[in-house]
Amino acid sequence: MNRLKDATSPYLLQHADNPVDWHPWGEEAFAEARGRDVPLLISVGYSACHWCHVMAHESFEDVGTARLMNEHFVNIKVDREERPDVDAVYMNATQAMTHQGGWPMTVFATPDGHPFYCGTYFPRPRFQRLLTEVHKVWSSQRDSVLQQGAKVVEALNTHTALPSGALPGEETLRQAVANLRESYDAANGGFGGAPKFPPSMVLEFLLRSGEREMSGGTLAAMARGGMYDQLGGGFARYSVDAEWVVPHFEKMLYDNALLLRVYTHWWKAGGGDLARRVALETADWLLRELRTPEGGFASALDADSEGVEGKFYVWTPEELREVLGDDDGRWAAGLFEVTGTFEHGASVLQLLRDPEDPERYADVRARLLAARERRVRPGRDDKVVASWNGLAIAALAETGVVFERPDLVAAATAAAELLAGTHMADGRLLRTSRDGRAGKNSGVLEDYANLAEGLISLYGVTGEARWLRLAGSLLDTVLDRFADGEAGFYDTADDAERLFQRPQDPTDNATPSGQYAAAGALLSYGALTGSSRHREAAYTALGTVSVLTEGHARFAGWGLAVARASLSGPVEVAVVGPADDPRTARLHREALLADVPGLVVALGGAAESAYPALLEGRGLVGDAPAAYVCRGFTCRMPVTTVEELRAELTG
Repeated sequence: MNRLKDATSPYLLQHADNPVDWHPWGEEAFAEARGRDVPLLISVGYSACHWCHVMAHESFEDVGTARLMNEHFVNIKVDREERPDVDAVYMNATQAMTHQGGWPMTVFATPDGHPFYCGTYFPRPRFQRLLTEVHKVWSSQRDSVLQQGAKVVEALNTHTALPSGALPGEETLRQAVANLRESYDAANGGFGGAPKFPPSMVLEFLLRSGEREMSGGTLAAMARGGMYDQLGGGFARYSVDAEWVVPHFEKMLYDNALLLRVYTHWWKAGGGDLARRVALETADWLLRELRTPEGGFASALDADSEGVEGKFYVWTPEELREVLGDDDGRWAAGLFEVTGTFEHGASVLQLLRDPEDPERYADVRARLLAARERRVRPGRDDKVVASWNGLAIAALAETGVVFERPDLVAAATAAAELLAGTHMADGRLLRTSRDGRAGKNSGVLEDYANLAEGLISLYGVTGEARWLRLAGSLLDTVLDRFADGEAGFYDTADDAERLFQRPQDPTDNATPSGQYAAAGALLSYGALTGSSRHREAAYTALGTVSVLTEGHARFAGWGLAVARASLSGPVEVAVVGPADDPRTARLHREALLADVPGLVVALGGAAESAYPALLEGRGLVGDAPAAYVCRGFTCRMPVTTVEELRAELTG
C-alpha cells in the first residue's frame, strides 16, 4: 500500500501512484521493518531533480522493480527539502562510502536506520540486480551487514568537528581573497571549472571587501549567459559548462533570492544598468512565477516539461522566425546566440552584449516571451520553506527600497505575515507549509537563522518593530536549543527527532550554512539591540571561518561576509523622525542606499519608546528629523540632511 497520498510534499505526491509500497519517513516504517525483519530502502530526492524523475520513470513506476522492492524491503521516500536533517546524515554516509553524492540518493539501511550500502541514481537493470544482491546478502550474511551498519554509524559519530579559532581579522580576510583569486576564472567569471554554481555567498563577501574584479566579472558573466533566463528573468540552478552557456534548467527559490540580493548590492557598489536590470527582472520573476496565493514563495520550478529537460526554454532559428518573421528572427538569432548551443539544433538564449536597438530588443523579447507562455510549463513545487522565504524576504525588502518599488516591500511583508502566522506553533518554527497548511516538520537551524535575517532586513526597511521582536524570539531559540556548548551550533534542536547522527556542518552549500546564517543574524540583532549575548555568540560562531579560509574559502563565503561586517562595526544608523515627514523618509532611504558591509538601520519616531535600544536617547535636532551613525552604540554627531548623512557613511 502506497502511503504518500496525504503528504504535503509535492515530491512525495509525485510518487503517490507508484506501485512501490512507499512509506513517508517515520516510526511506522521502522516498526514494519523490524516486524518483517527486512532492511529499509530509503530514497531521497526533491521535486525539481531531473535524475530523480528519471529513476522514478525507469524503476519506481515499473511493476517488476516495485515487486522486488516491496517483497524484500520497507521503502521510505524522503523529500530532502522537507527533511534536510535526514538528507544530511545519509548524505554523509553516502559520501563516506562512495566518495560522491547527489540525488536521487539511494540508501539501504538496517531496521534501526543504520546505513550499510549507499548510492545515487541507478539505471533499472542495475537497480534490479542490486535489489536482488542486497536481499541475498541480508538473508545469508546478516551479521556482517549489521556490523557494517554499526561501523558506519560509529565512524560518522567519531568524526571530529571542525576546530574553531579566533574571530577572523583583516589578515584572514586578505588570505581568503588570495585563496579565491587562485581559483577565479578570469576568462569566464566564477571559480573553478564545470559545472559552475552561482557563488552567491562568496560574491557577497567580495562585494563587501571592495573586490570588484572577481565579483563584477562573475555577476556580469552569469547575467549574460544561458544560466540567466534572458526572456523571463531568474536564474537556473547551475551551468553544466565553464562558460555559463547551458544550465541545468531547474530554478530554485533560494538561488534567486540570494542572487537578487547580491545584484542589488552590486548596483549599490557601482554595478550600473546591468545590475539594476537583472535585480528587477529577478524580483519580478519571483513575484510572477513563485508567489503563492497565501503570500509566500514556492520552492522551485522543474527542469523538465513534457518529460524533456529544458524544452520550455530553448529555441531553434526556425522557431524564432516562426514567431518573429524572417527579418526579426535572423536578428534575434544573432543577438541571442542561437547557434545550436544545446541539443538537437536548439539553443539556450544568451545576451553577450547590449542590443544596439533597445526598442527593437524590447519588442522582440516581449513577443518571444508571449510565445513561450503558450508552451507546456515546467512543474512547480509549491511548498513554502521557512529558510528560503527568509532569504526572499531580505532580498525583496532591500531591492524594493533601493529601487523605489513598494510592491516588492509589500511582497516581503506578506511573506513575513504568512511565516509569522502559519509557521509558528507554541513559539517554535515549522519548516514548511503548503496551501496555507503547516507541515509537521520542525524548523532546523537554517530556518531560524535565515528567517531572522529576513525579518531584521524587513524591520530596517519598514521600521515595524514587530519584525525585530520576532527575529529576537527566533534567535533566542537558536541560542537555547541549537548551541553545541563549544563554538557553534548543531543543525537540529536539542529536542528534535534523534537520528543516528546529530547533523552539524558549518560550511556553505547552495545556501549559507546554518551556523554562518545564525552568526549574521545574531550580529545584526546585537548591533540593533545592544545585546552582548547575541553579539558574542556571533563572534564565537565565526571561529571556524579562519580554519576554512586557508584552503576552502569558497565554502565559507557567508561566514567571511559576516566577518567583514563585524570588522566594519557593523555600522549602525538610527533614523529618528515622524513617520509622515518626508525628511525622515529621505534620511531613511539614504541610509539604506549606503554601500557599507553589514549596515543595520533602526527607524523610529522621536516620541516612541526606544525599541530597539539603538534609538534610545536619539532625538530630533530642533524640530528636524535626524540620523545618527554609530559603531558599538558610540555615535557621531547627528545629521539632518541627506548630504551630511552620505558624507558620514562614505567618509
